[in-house]
Amino acid sequence: MKNDFEVTRTSVSAALRQRGSLTVLAAALCAIASPAAAQDSREIVVTAQRVNATHVENGGSAGVLGNKAAEDLPFNVRSFDETLILNQQPKSLGEVLENDPTVRTTYGFGNAAESFVIRGFELFGDDVGLNGLYGITPRQLIAPELFESVQVLNGSSAFLNGAAPGGSGLGGSVNLLLKRAGDAPLNRVTAGYTSDSHFGGSFDVSRRFGDFGVRVNGNYQDGQLGIDREDRMSGVLGAGFDWSNGPVRVSLDLGYQKVRVDDLRPKVTIFTATIPRVPKAGANYAQKYTYSKLRDIFGVFNFEYDFAENATLWAKAGARDGSEDGIYGGFNLFDATTGDGSGNALYVPRTDNNEAAEAGARVKVGSAVTHEIVVGGNASWQVNRNAFDFLYGDGFAGFPTNLYDTPQLDPLSSSLVGGDLDDPYPISRTRLWSAFASDTVGFLDDRILVTGGLRLQTLNIKSYGYYDGGVLGSTYDADEVTPVVGVVVKPVEGLSLYANRIEALQQGPTAGFGAANFGEVFPPYVSTQYEFGGKGKIGPMFVSLAFYQIKKPNGFIDNDTLVFAVNGEQRNRGMEITLNGEIAHGLRLISGLAVNDAKLTKTGDATEGNDAKGVPDWTANANIEWDTPMIEGLTLTGRVIYTGKQWVDAANTLRLPDWAVFNLGARYVLAAGDVPVTLRFNVDNVANKRYWASAYDAFSSALLQGQPRTFKASISADF
Repeated sequence: MKNDFEVTRTSVSAALRQRGSLTVLAAALCAIASPAAAQDSREIVVTAQRVNATHVENGGSAGVLGNKAAEDLPFNVRSFDETLILNQQPKSLGEVLENDPTVRTTYGFGNAAESFVIRGFELFGDDVGLNGLYGITPRQLIAPELFESVQVLNGSSAFLNGAAPGGSGLGGSVNLLLKRAGDAPLNRVTAGYTSDSHFGGSFDVSRRFGDFGVRVNGNYQDGQLGIDREDRMSGVLGAGFDWSNGPVRVSLDLGYQKVRVDDLRPKVTIFTATIPRVPKAGANYAQKYTYSKLRDIFGVFNFEYDFAENATLWAKAGARDGSEDGIYGGFNLFDATTGDGSGNALYVPRTDNNEAAEAGARVKVGSAVTHEIVVGGNASWQVNRNAFDFLYGDGFAGFPTNLYDTPQLDPLSSSLVGGDLDDPYPISRTRLWSAFASDTVGFLDDRILVTGGLRLQTLNIKSYGYYDGGVLGSTYDADEVTPVVGVVVKPVEGLSLYANRIEALQQGPTAGFGAANFGEVFPPYVSTQYEFGGKGKIGPMFVSLAFYQIKKPNGFIDNDTLVFAVNGEQRNRGMEITLNGEIAHGLRLISGLAVNDAKLTKTGDATEGNDAKGVPDWTANANIEWDTPMIEGLTLTGRVIYTGKQWVDAANTLRLPDWAVFNLGARYVLAAGDVPVTLRFNVDNVANKRYWASAYDAFSSALLQGQPRTFKASISADF
């Protein structure tokens, strides 16, 4: 059921978007030369300002349990909608997730590959869901303009979503929903600018023809951003088609994304006893020949049929064809005082062909005691073809460089080539199958909800050799049952208490070089989460509080026997609180904080008992919007992002200081005849603060520098 704000927004949008058909330029000129009648102009401005308000939806997709309101879930789910994306003008999914106090963003080795840290564990960009399916989302960098909702689920989710193909997501998952036609027609064009010289434009058109809906949108932008020489281009095109007639609902969502990043500023791998001072905020220590080029075509088909008043059958299937290549740069720092170090590069061509499917049924029966029963299964097929060329020069020595005064050099000669660079052959084939069943039992008019479920997951992974023409090297075939138990209690109206026990699942390790049992394959890792908390409404505000613990097994080589075994453990324990809503009429808040105590509880060496590296001790966000009463149509915005201290190394000898950045902005809505025009201006990192943003890296001690001060401006017209 839609809330009052959603109903108001729909009706207002319909009224606004049926009035005219002017271009952005004509609309702006009309606003100056021929303003509408005072009363009509005021109505257009006030309603458009309300429609454009940034807010967070509480609740969303809980995987196979379906879309649920927050108070009915024994988990925490938040959804950031397309108004936030339009207003904040983010360049990537990571910039959208900066609004969540429980999420922080980092990069992979040398390339433009965002990944996300949730509850102290990494979520790869490859493991971000799309319309509820894994493997269909573009990897590495995800342009946000195609999506109407970015949903964050805190915590493990092996039962809800199945095992992520990349093996990440132990602390949380992200699901993206592509744009669909709403009830009101939409014609929107936008032109935008980002400093230093990045320009772009977009369109968004939506219509309903009775039961049939169509929405087509696209965005193109190119140019240099705030980091010296770093240039980004992205082009996206999406189309959503849906048909709903009685008990049947069918939809098809299609997307295309092309991204290129030149001179990406790399992470800094440190081999020093001290933390280096941070270079200038806009400094770039990349080599001019580095780049990442990504292209993805993807889509999802969905079918739902209510075969009874209380029963729904669903099926969905998706596919993605992706290609990429790039020269990724690396920087190794050896002297923290002078900034001296060595550089290297890696060339990688890659293609991916992924498919995924899911089918199931959901039935709700009973009266005094209700049962919502869910049964079904899903499958995922992925083929990765890639090759590599280490451009490290003779003896893997790399080239001399400097963090603070970086020379520009030509690429070094090859040190090692793996695979076929011209026509990469399969390196891995991943097959995941699962079957799931659950029952949510409701008591006392569903004021008490108890969920129990099981998912049988099978992981089949084949690996092929780089140096023998792609001969099958190893096969991993294992299965595991992952249960879930959740309880929701609603003692009074507006308050929901909950608890859950749920697991995460990832491929087990293989004993590597140096182990006496080299080559031994271990069963899947099962990480266990316990969580409890509460959610409630305080007037127009929504607050959630969660306490959790996740234990993840780790493998290590015993120093005495040299046998590799899964005897290690990392334990992440913490608290999260979020608060969002409309404090007063025209004053909106999105805020929260998270505390995380991540410990290496079993390691077999001197690091036992240390804090896990790259995990901030606490994080906090506050985003506020104010529709000023003094100037009609003007909205002022402000946001602070705070990240606490984090260890750089497992030995806990190097630690990054905490940091905070402040963002400011304004929106102004004016009436150009009958057309609402919105002007937006944002400044991210107002103080141009220089800081090391993240030390999260699974393989080394590496630092990611934060973004410099960035100006963003755009103009939109809805006609």
